[in-house]
Amino acid sequence: MAALAVAAPPAPEVRCTVTDDRLAELSGMVVADGGVWAVSDGGRSVQVHRIDPGGPGESCEIADTRTADVDPFDAEDLALGPDGEFWVADTGDNDRSRETVAAIVLPVRGEARLHRFTYPDGPHDAEAMLVDAAGIPYVITKDVGTPAGVYRPAEAPQGRGPFPLERVAQLSLPVSDTQGGPIGGVGSRTVTGAAMSADGRVVALRTYTDAWLFPVVDGDVAAALQGEPARVPLAGEPQGEAVAFEADGTLLSASETRGGVPGELRAVPGAAALAAQPFTPPAGTPAQPAAEPAPEWLPALIGGGVTVGLLVLLAAALSWRARRR
Repeated sequence: MAALAVAAPPAPEVRCTVTDDRLAELSGMVVADGGVWAVSDGGRSVQVHRIDPGGPGESCEIADTRTADVDPFDAEDLALGPDGEFWVADTGDNDRSRETVAAIVLPVRGEARLHRFTYPDGPHDAEAMLVDAAGIPYVITKDVGTPAGVYRPAEAPQGRGPFPLERVAQLSLPVSDTQGGPIGGVGSRTVTGAAMSADGRVVALRTYTDAWLFPVVDGDVAAALQGEPARVPLAGEPQGEAVAFEADGTLLSASETRGGVPGELRAVPGAAALAAQPFTPPAGTPAQPAAEPAPEWLPALIGGGVTVGLLVLLAAALSWRARRR
């Protein structure tokens, strides 16, 4: 049987450039009430900013800000709950030292809620969170050199907890030849953000270089993330960590500012429809190597602000070591 032709995704279109210092570490994003809302990495308070794109060549202006009187440890992502509430993923843990991670929920009206969680197998660094139609959060870990873990509580959290998380899936993203990000090939398979389409039928996981789209059947997120994804290349982002869907299936991506290079808010129209077209590596692409645990010091460096040049050298050294093995 002849292979079906797979439509190539359109190149990302620049909506605006990130110049406001409050968005310099933009790491999570959702679309709500027709607007784009974003959260930055770290910080001593929860601040979710509404972005006015302006237009190509213009700056991403902050039009509104919602806050919560909570001091997060390391906020990394932003998810949208079933009632339109914002879930701030306080899940960053570069040193793998936290006893609990948290979600800080900003409802449309009323006071913010704090939910704490514990992993069943020790601390993990994580920069991606999804929330399903039942209000159950999914945390996807940022493991370097090993499969990412997918964790969730048994039911929607009520109260502060801590609530035990269950490991319900793991995934290894395909090898990618997309260029970009701070650490080369290592970063092309490291999960840095997540999003769900407005109809709940597509989940996107992003890395520093690509967005990977998974079709969701009957709302089963864990099963979806064990399927074969489609790829949307997001080349050239200095440190891409944020991803979201507009109502019409347009994929939005955004990057932190890195090494003096400003981030951008970009759009890929119609991307959600590509989830039904699993990625096929080009002919001649080397077989995907078996995952090898990364040195303990590498994950901390990725989140610790070292120079891009040093990270690239480290990534090259790891790649050479894998070839030698």
